[in-house]
Amino acid sequence: MGAFPMQDMLVAATDTTAATTVWAMTALLHNPRVMKKVQEEIRTLGGKKEFLEEDDIEKFPYLKAVIKEVFRRYPPAPLLVARETNKACMIGSYEIPAKTIVFVNAWAIHRDPESWKDPEEFLPERFLDSTVDFHGHDFELIPFGAGRRICPGIPMAVASLNLILANILNSFDWELPEGVRKEDIDTEMLPGLAQHKKNPLYVLAKPRI
Repeated sequence: MGAFPMQDMLVAATDTTAATTVWAMTALLHNPRVMKKVQEEIRTLGGKKEFLEEDDIEKFPYLKAVIKEVFRRYPPAPLLVARETNKACMIGSYEIPAKTIVFVNAWAIHRDPESWKDPEEFLPERFLDSTVDFHGHDFELIPFGAGRRICPGIPMAVASLNLILANILNSFDWELPEGVRKEDIDTEMLPGLAQHKKNPLYVLAKPRI
């Protein structure tokens, strides 16, 4: 494995994690059933701890399924970082010459109806009895890419996202502002390499009683 600047790993893991956290809360507020189910799991299995740690995350299979579904629906980088072919190859019936710049559309792959049932629905349950993961071995779910050039920030990004979501869902009850319905939550995106929400998500956080 080649060397890479530490800054690249930190930036890759923090900017996309912040964006993905917003998308996760957007999805949960838009799907109250999922929000209730994942909070019940965290609060039941996590006990009365004020701060959940990495060891606690291992007890939360539904939270992990939620995070996988967030990565599927809202990949951190919808178009993976561009690659260049080092030799000619065939993809299906298409001949790709050497030195071709290739963009992989993870957004479309994650919504492919040949790979996913009801791809436009936010259904974490699809991952509960599935071995599909996002570490580059299952090509229908590649939010971080795959192969030798897979994102080096995966461990930091995933650990951070797990802890952030687990703790804010454990410590607070989340509601939309008065007069705002879940149908009013938009999913417009800003242009750019990382997928950020265009319009801010406004929520009310009430400390857990």
